[in-house]
Amino acid sequence: MRTSAVIPVIAIDDPEHAVPLAKALVAGGIRVLEVTLRTQHGLGAIKAMTSVDGAIVGVGTLTMPEEFAAARDAGAVFGVSPGLTPALIAAAKSSGLPLLPGVMTPSEVMIAREQGFKQLKLFPAVPAGGVGMLNGIGGPLPDVTFCPTGGISIETAPQFLKLKNVACVGGSWLTPKDLIANGEWDKITALAKAASALRA
Repeated sequence: MRTSAVIPVIAIDDPEHAVPLAKALVAGGIRVLEVTLRTQHGLGAIKAMTSVDGAIVGVGTLTMPEEFAAARDAGAVFGVSPGLTPALIAAAKSSGLPLLPGVMTPSEVMIAREQGFKQLKLFPAVPAGGVGMLNGIGGPLPDVTFCPTGGISIETAPQFLKLKNVACVGGSWLTPKDLIANGEWDKITALAKAASALRA
């Protein structure tokens, strides 16, 4: 979570795009890549992207227990889920895949913390209350660190990143579908460089 200011949320529609996209992001200083299972090419893209030097490839949108082992076997080194259930907790522990679970309310944060999770994803961040919610949670639960995701842009990311309890943010603005479809990798590298500069 501290490696990159922004973790791109990636959906791969064409498996041929996986490697050049990963190379473009890493070239721009964004090394932590969350490849979602929202398309049928997710697992294949994870396997392909692990061949890119410097890339730290994880799996996103984990919603079912059986996805953990499959993602781990594809080469994912971390997982991200939109929420947290007892079945997902068990799958994370049995698979050995580190999990960044999604939460939205203080009660969900407390439940996750009771299960040993102190690094969480606030999702969907902006509808959940954004910066105000994170400030509010930080008072009674100061030992929890967040990666807010959902509705964040390069313009609003700095507001989140300056919070004490935010290690990074997640966003899909680094991987616009039109740039990927057109193979405009230099433009994606430029977006990655701008995102990397947010940490400074």
